[in-house]
Amino acid sequence: MLTYDCTGFQLDGSPLRILSGAAHYFRTHPRQWPQRLAALRAMGLNTVETYIPWNLHEPAQGDFRRLTELPAFLDEAARQGLWAIVRPGPYICAEWDNGGLPGWLTARVGRRARTSDPTYLAAVDAYLDVVMPAVVERQCDRGGNVLMVQVENEYGSHGSDADYLRHLADGLARRGVSVPLFTSDGPEEHLLNAGSVPGLLATVNFGSEPEAAFAELRRHRPEDPPFCMEFWNGWFDHWGEKHHTRTPEDAADSLRRILAAGGSVNLYMAHGGTNFGTTAGANHADPPFNSTDWTDSPFQPAVTSYDYDAPLDERGTPTPKFEALRAVLAEFAAEHPEEARYLSDAPPALPAPAPLLAPREVTVDSYAPLSPEDPVHSPVPPTFEELGLEHGLVRYTLRVPGTRPAPVPPESADDSPEGTDAPPPARRAGAVLTVEGLRDRATLWIDGERVAELVRGVEGEPLQVPAGATVELLVESLGRVNYGPQVGETKGITGGVRHERQYLHGCRAEAVRLDDLSGLDFQPEPPSARPHFARGSLPLDSTGDTYLAVPGGRHGHLWVNGFHLGRYDERGPQTTLYCPQPLLQEGANEITLLELGDAAPAVIELRSAAELG
Repeated sequence: MLTYDCTGFQLDGSPLRILSGAAHYFRTHPRQWPQRLAALRAMGLNTVETYIPWNLHEPAQGDFRRLTELPAFLDEAARQGLWAIVRPGPYICAEWDNGGLPGWLTARVGRRARTSDPTYLAAVDAYLDVVMPAVVERQCDRGGNVLMVQVENEYGSHGSDADYLRHLADGLARRGVSVPLFTSDGPEEHLLNAGSVPGLLATVNFGSEPEAAFAELRRHRPEDPPFCMEFWNGWFDHWGEKHHTRTPEDAADSLRRILAAGGSVNLYMAHGGTNFGTTAGANHADPPFNSTDWTDSPFQPAVTSYDYDAPLDERGTPTPKFEALRAVLAEFAAEHPEEARYLSDAPPALPAPAPLLAPREVTVDSYAPLSPEDPVHSPVPPTFEELGLEHGLVRYTLRVPGTRPAPVPPESADDSPEGTDAPPPARRAGAVLTVEGLRDRATLWIDGERVAELVRGVEGEPLQVPAGATVELLVESLGRVNYGPQVGETKGITGGVRHERQYLHGCRAEAVRLDDLSGLDFQPEPPSARPHFARGSLPLDSTGDTYLAVPGGRHGHLWVNGFHLGRYDERGPQTTLYCPQPLLQEGANEITLLELGDAAPAVIELRSAAELG
């Protein structure tokens, strides 16, 4: 049984320093978990930490999926000699879409999310009823490896509803959680005051200056041991932003100081992995917290890679930071063998990641048009959530009232027959088109002609649109905000479309899902309309990891054998998408792209290294 006091943790009565590393089961292919977890143990860690993303497991209300993954991951961690820390949310942040909250729920409750609102709590309780039994039966006091369970996540950075936190804590206990419950917040007085729960362990999150952070925690909770639940040894990236790095020496120095201060620690991240599909979150620059020096928009979507400049890179390869942190952990274990305890005695040899495929090109040779669902007709543009769409595309079609001005006749007015020089009836001329509440990017067609690309938060040139024109907008979601007051935002056209001051009503909306390509009809000739899907074949005699690039592509999506790898974007810093070995097979493999810019890529390249600029 795990207990604690101000001096530290004790497991079954003996001292234990928790040396944890974050590795999320949902950001790595299950067949790669053994290698990643064994590498954590080889680094000198004794625990692995993972979140549970609610929206992954309940994408629609009552539709629970992929429930075997968490227990399988915890069991594999035990086989690799690791205890576990589980953080079930319901909010997780994690640079994950909507901070893990389901879009169908936040669209309904709005700013009542993360409060004691009855509708919100009913959904939370239904979720926890489903996911927590697998955690409860694997607790360390029942012979399993789960040491601790978190209540919410950094709640002090969001709100002050103490009844909400107490409901979560009491509910977890009622469901059988008997290991220590804890909260985690920034090391500031007001964050700890609002985010912690009386009687529950309080921990802090930071990247440097551990002495000051632990001193603030001690002032707030003198009876609790020092624990850095998120030691940010790297950082995440946004599209258009330079890749974040932190030197191994600086990260190692902070880790050494955490341990010297008597602290337990969770490396965030030990292995970052990948934001597959459309799971990447976003930030919104609400001053003064986020800088926009590197982008024209306050909306900052996260990249597909969650490399995080972690000790293990995106494909599980040890980096120089891995060696630097392993040296610090080995030094601590040698000096404090009574605290550096492990679930298994001997660490494994450091396992190698999968082999890399040789570079080559895949030529695109078949094509399929977009396959939207049946159209929905609405007076105003419906949001993604109103269409039952978590992510993907929506094509909105509207018509500007009136008729086009008549063409000017070639004859001069002097040649007009007598009596016909009266002015024609007034006709509505062109006026500026405005798309309000665009979330997040759209291609605009006027009468079938592509005229512009619109981006959330970016002021473009005024768009003059004539009366009588047909307006088409293909809108793409780039990830819901995962941190701050914009969490819970809806997607699509959330305001309206105006022609001058007049709203355009009578909208046709067609949702395009990107999670299942099985119904597409690929043909050898490209359809006349763009965008469209394009596919090529990759024959393989043996499989391995690879990185995919789309030369000449502006922005879009990639799939491998029907699995949605994620988004690509010419803005960088990520110019290749990691493709794990388990997604490939010997023989023929289908590589599919959807280019949403104004390009027409002809090839997809396999490259032998990640490219993070």
